[in-house]
Amino acid sequence: MRKQRNIILATFAAATFLVGIGANAGSHAGSAPELAQDTLVTEERAPEHSIVDEVIWVVGDQPILKSDVEMMKLQGEMEGMTWNGDPDYIIPEQIAVQKLFLHQAEIDSINVTEAEIAQNIEMQINRWIQQAGSREKLEEYKKMSITQMRQQLHDDFRNNQLIQQMREKLVSDIAVTPADVRKYFNNMPEDSIPLVPTQVEVEIITKQPKISQDEINHVKNDLREYTDRVNNGETSFATLARLYSEDPGSARQGGEMDYVGRGMLDPAFAAVAFNLTDPKRVSKIVESEYGFHIIQLIDKRGDKIKVRHILRIPRVSAEATDSMRMKLDSLAADIRADKLSFEEAATVMSDDKETRNNHGLMSFNSEEGRTSKFQMKDLPTEVARKVERMEVGDVSDAFPMVNEKGKHVVAIVKLKNRIAAHRATINEDFQVLQNVVLQKQRAEFLHNWVVKKIKTTYVRMQDRYKNYKYEYEGWVK
Repeated sequence: MRKQRNIILATFAAATFLVGIGANAGSHAGSAPELAQDTLVTEERAPEHSIVDEVIWVVGDQPILKSDVEMMKLQGEMEGMTWNGDPDYIIPEQIAVQKLFLHQAEIDSINVTEAEIAQNIEMQINRWIQQAGSREKLEEYKKMSITQMRQQLHDDFRNNQLIQQMREKLVSDIAVTPADVRKYFNNMPEDSIPLVPTQVEVEIITKQPKISQDEINHVKNDLREYTDRVNNGETSFATLARLYSEDPGSARQGGEMDYVGRGMLDPAFAAVAFNLTDPKRVSKIVESEYGFHIIQLIDKRGDKIKVRHILRIPRVSAEATDSMRMKLDSLAADIRADKLSFEEAATVMSDDKETRNNHGLMSFNSEEGRTSKFQMKDLPTEVARKVERMEVGDVSDAFPMVNEKGKHVVAIVKLKNRIAAHRATINEDFQVLQNVVLQKQRAEFLHNWVVKKIKTTYVRMQDRYKNYKYEYEGWVK
């Protein structure tokens, strides 16, 4: 099956634009996208070799540049993706559709928090770290620091989340009944019934290697220095947060967090933050599950608080990682020798709160709801590599990984169950089949929404883009 590129919206500054488009589009630049369809005036194009960049489409008041398309095409090639058609036409259309959703998100006042953006960026960077083998190898491969990667990803991830939330809002009222599911699949040929991929259930024990006191002292001394510089009037807290904080969600904002209630914060962080009264003072050093912080009050509003903070994360040494691997290898040997069960060990010993309370069983939020049944692609990379070679009941040797909070840990896993790939059945896989029908109905609704939106949106494109058979009708009139 061919995998088609799902465009991540990006914008690039154009060095020069095609002669004529800037002037023709200028009269519409300040207008809302809800305008009558217009026909692009035929332009006299400059020789291809002389064009550094050019506007090829305009959607509402938003240009699509040739460089946008070239960059997306290059990314697709690097990721081994194929196209169901000509990417020079498919990509501009996909970017245009994304702009329609972004415009509607603005109209509907859809918002995403910096915390949401940061969480998704961190998950992406952690996947890259696992693939590269270490932070250092990733930075060498990307030729930029982790901080620079976070900054580069920020706007794309923000736009993607706005689009996702807008799409979810549009289809939120669509539902299917059991009768809808049965009717759909009773009329489907047997060889067309969806294949449910192999699924696994995995239990995990993670332990964080001990961080040396010297490393902790180093981090604390840095935070004390930042406090002294703020108190002495040498610089502002916000400036230091932008320079040194390791919280990607707030560092770009000078360490500033949105108004938040006590229950949304780490308990240790909240205990100090909610006791601050003087915006000019910097808190004592606070240790949370994420690292060490200093905090500055901005405002209190009812039972919510707005603060700035600087986060510093102590580094784990290779020696500490090796020592923890030996301890978990010894624990794995005891479990294999039936001295204790994996579930007992996970409940008592694991550092992972999410799985510890579930006897080590991993789970995640799927489209069908919370489930412990993972497809291999949904598992953390390092866990998937271990599980792939294991039999049901096997316990792995210890291995290092980066968890969802960005911490370096050592883990062992047990393969609890493996469900072989099979054709879906109503009795065994009803949720899977229900989701297929639901996604089909949602896709049809969104397709029709885009077509309707195109009719009321100002769209212009260069003549050479007008003769392609696009997925959505109405771009050209």
